[in-house]
Amino acid sequence: MKDAPGVATILVVDDEPEVRKLVGAMLSREGYKVLVSDSGDTAVRTFVKHGAPVDLLLTDVVSPGMSGPVLADQLIELQPNLRVLFMSGFDGTQVVQKYVREKGFSLLTKPFTMDQLRAKVRETLGGSAVAAV
Repeated sequence: MKDAPGVATILVVDDEPEVRKLVGAMLSREGYKVLVSDSGDTAVRTFVKHGAPVDLLLTDVVSPGMSGPVLADQLIELQPNLRVLFMSGFDGTQVVQKYVREKGFSLLTKPFTMDQLRAKVRETLGGSAVAAV
């Protein structure tokens, strides 16, 4: 099934159920098509099973099993134009900032508001795919 033209699909990955549910609900309310996963391994399966391009990977940097950066690298191999937005409570670490900067990804510091999430998602998508109006 293809997505409606102009509606961005966002894959949200976070091991914390409350964060995953809240972020997914916030983005759905904005009109985005949202896929959710609780781990990197599940996210890869969800990504492949979806069968259509995903516009944005929104993932936690630190998670059990597969880290956000490893997940991003794997999914970019499958879809080179995938945009990536990391969520992290550890944005002050040099390792996180260096990786994000070098790869050209975006970073959203936890905790964040709906307005901050909305703005960062729109900025990261760069207007190529927007929420349904």
